[in-house]
Amino acid sequence: NLEFKMYHKFNANEIMEMAEQIERNGHDFYKKAAEDIKDADIKSFLLELAEMELQHESTFQEMKAALTSKEKADVVFDPHEETAAYLQALADTRVFYEKQIDTSSAQEVLKEAIVAEKESIVFYLGMQDMVPDEAGKAKLNGIIREEMKHIQIISAKLLTLNK
Repeated sequence: NLEFKMYHKFNANEIMEMAEQIERNGHDFYKKAAEDIKDADIKSFLLELAEMELQHESTFQEMKAALTSKEKADVVFDPHEETAAYLQALADTRVFYEKQIDTSSAQEVLKEAIVAEKESIVFYLGMQDMVPDEAGKAKLNGIIREEMKHIQIISAKLLTLNK
């Protein structure tokens, strides 16, 4: 008996598009939350985070544009489809997905923002093996570090509200 195995091929271009969508979702999340928050300081803080997400989206667009035609071809094989399933599950949760949160509560918004930032980091860590070095692995690592920094500044802001 020959066992038929399904080999899933990854396309770096598609991975970049998923990353762009995550950043757009982040932007929309922060922008919507800022509209509902009364506190001017928190509103301004959320708008800054929204702008940072747009900058990340631009970085992924640049990375995608820099892919060679060879890199845009299916380049990453995943014989057991584990990575494919992992990334698809993460993408399906639509990091920064719309959920019922009390956007009038700065604390709740910031707690949800921390969760979403963590989820985006997990997605980007999963992407690392699929991004060709020339296509911007260093840029991806830079974005991961920035997302980690977002968690730090959001946590610091949350601590000031809980005092």
